[in-house]
Amino acid sequence: MIRDITLGQYYPIDSVLHRMDPRTKLFGTMVFITSLFLANSIFAYAAATVFLVLAIQLSKVPFKFVVRGLKAIVFLLLISVSFNLFLTPGRVLFQFGFLKITEEGIQLSGFMALRLIYLVIGSSIMTLTTTPNQLTDGLEKSLGFLNRLSVPIHEVSMMMSIALRFIPILVEETDKIMKAQMARGADFEKGNLIQKAKSMVPLLVPLFISAFRRATDLAMAMEARCYHGGEGRSKMKPLKYERRDRLAYLVYLIYFVIIFLLRTL
Repeated sequence: MIRDITLGQYYPIDSVLHRMDPRTKLFGTMVFITSLFLANSIFAYAAATVFLVLAIQLSKVPFKFVVRGLKAIVFLLLISVSFNLFLTPGRVLFQFGFLKITEEGIQLSGFMALRLIYLVIGSSIMTLTTTPNQLTDGLEKSLGFLNRLSVPIHEVSMMMSIALRFIPILVEETDKIMKAQMARGADFEKGNLIQKAKSMVPLLVPLFISAFRRATDLAMAMEARCYHGGEGRSKMKPLKYERRDRLAYLVYLIYFVIIFLLRTL
């Protein structure tokens, strides 16, 4: 399940979304996430589904690879759906003891499940089609106006992109450590919750040591290359909007207006 985490990974392939400006993809992701919290009907979620399917088609990333990241949130998804299903007041359809399933609970739990699934898939599409360098440049350029408020945008963008880049690296490292510990007789599945937590100690200690070692190596590499922040730095590939980016902004506007109209109606 650890290797199923797709957030932070980059899928190298030639597609429309891969060639798109990172600022356009960042803005589109924010519009999509906002629309999910505005959606309150099956028609709004249908529009979100069409938008998400279109994005997956344009990315050319295999659908199985995109949805593989959902395995990592199955437990969170079950908890969220269960709480909304049994604890939402309304017209009772079924009751077993103190547990009640209401019509409103079924609707709310269904919408919550779709919202979580679409959030993960939408965010994964952005990282799968955007390299860490492009993501850094896009964040820095999009939030450049905050420099007037003395906010270190370049450093913040660099930290966020490094954090995303380290997710697949740490996932791979965790998988290697787990296999090495299991070869020595470790068991991460048996026992109660406390025993499972104790069995994670031999996994977490070497993982933290490896993470700190990688962070130190990265800092030394940046210092060796005379990195001193974003002041005065130039770009080898300056960001420039193309026709496809302007068309994408138009699609974002139409999509958001549709979601807003479906919410108000």
